[in-house]
Amino acid sequence: MASEIDRSVDEQVASLLGDAGFRYSTVRRRIVATLLSTGKPLTNYQIVESDDSLVQSSVYRNLVVLEQVGVVTRLTTDSEFARYELTDRIIEHHHHLICGGCGDIADFSLPASVEQSLNLSLRKAASKFKFSIDDHRLDAIGICVSCQ
Repeated sequence: MASEIDRSVDEQVASLLGDAGFRYSTVRRRIVATLLSTGKPLTNYQIVESDDSLVQSSVYRNLVVLEQVGVVTRLTTDSEFARYELTDRIIEHHHHLICGGCGDIADFSLPASVEQSLNLSLRKAASKFKFSIDDHRLDAIGICVSCQ
């Protein structure tokens, strides 16, 4: 099953990169594999630590391209380092628990009924401003167990 998921992710990433005129290089493939296997947003440094064949400057340059084509999302927190994760179009829609102390981020999903209610509430709020919502992101900010 995991290899099927990996293959599906690789196909989606290759398509997004190809549509924008980029190749799905070995470095980009390794970055995507690292983000997929860890299942949580990582800093540039954490990505490099996870795969000793990667070089920090190359990871940074490739993350810019992957973000540009919609493969990764950059998350900023109160910490000094941005974190990167695969976009919802690549993996399942989810939300974040962000530690205000260390900046660590944990992903979580809501039940479908809660997502539907949230979407309805957001659409109602947006309609008051004649605003069209494409998507939403819910970040809960607090303190993780390590920082408590």
